Amino acid sequence: MTRVSLLNSPFLLGFDQLERALDRVSKASADGYPPYNIEQIGETGIRITLAVAGFSNDDLAVTVEDRQLVVRGKQAEDEGRVYLHRGIAARQFMRSFVLADGIEIAGAELDNGLLHIDLVRPLPESRQRKIEIKPSSGRTKARIDTTPTGRS
Repeated sequence: MTRVSLLNSPFLLGFDQLERALDRVSKASADGYPPYNIEQIGETGIRITLAVAGFSNDDLAVTVEDRQLVVRGKQAEDEGRVYLHRGIAARQFMRSFVLADGIEIAGAELDNGLLHIDLVRPLPESRQRKIEIKPSSGRTKARIDTTPTGRS
């Protein structure tokens, strides 16, 4: 089956990375486990909080892979336990977030079943620059004769 590109306009050149990022986001958003919040902390801070009750520090891994923040969780099996009812999720998971250029990971903390990952977004710099206009070199352009040939 041929894949239809959303950014296939000839005016959108060089947006391949953006299209790949959109593909990753759409695939990652399919699973809703574990639930998470994203909040603004101050002017440049972002905090991602994942509900990971039952997971310890050793059960969790936070990595950055090719501009993606990846959080993985896998609990060790409880050998010898017999459950009469098991309603608490103990499955492994992988949750990923696509990071914009310049986003830095400030740290991660596990507190009362919530994994907090703090990110720092740098303030955007002014992208204005002045282009110098050079003076003419003094040469004149060749003139084009517009008089019809063969007439005097």
